Amino acid sequence: EVQLQASGGGLVQPGGSLRLSCAVSGFDFDDYTIGWFRQAPGKEREGVSCIRERDGSSTYADSVEGRFTISRDDAKNTFYLQMDNLEAEDTANYYCATLDDCGPGGWSASYWGRGTQVTVSS
Repeated sequence: EVQLQASGGGLVQPGGSLRLSCAVSGFDFDDYTIGWFRQAPGKEREGVSCIRERDGSSTYADSVEGRFTISRDDAKNTFYLQMDNLEAEDTANYYCATLDDCGPGGWSASYWGRGTQVTVSS
């Protein structure tokens, strides 16, 4: 059974940092592109970042470029999203997923984890 478990969300002040983790099981982790989506209240779910299995390249949404960093630890079957200089607009439920595609051509996922809430507020 494919499982993805996100953790690390919380309440943080603007300008602060959080690191999200996603532990995966039930599939060959290093065979998949993996990444993060988010959904804010009243908004559509959007792709945030992904990292590809074939070459380790990553893609970021314009809104987080330069502030967020995605990484993966294949030995631990875990990947991460380091979020720095957080803004109120980053408040959302963050989901980890395995991705079929990510980038300018679109974002699509195969398997989803449960979300973890990130709230940026003073």
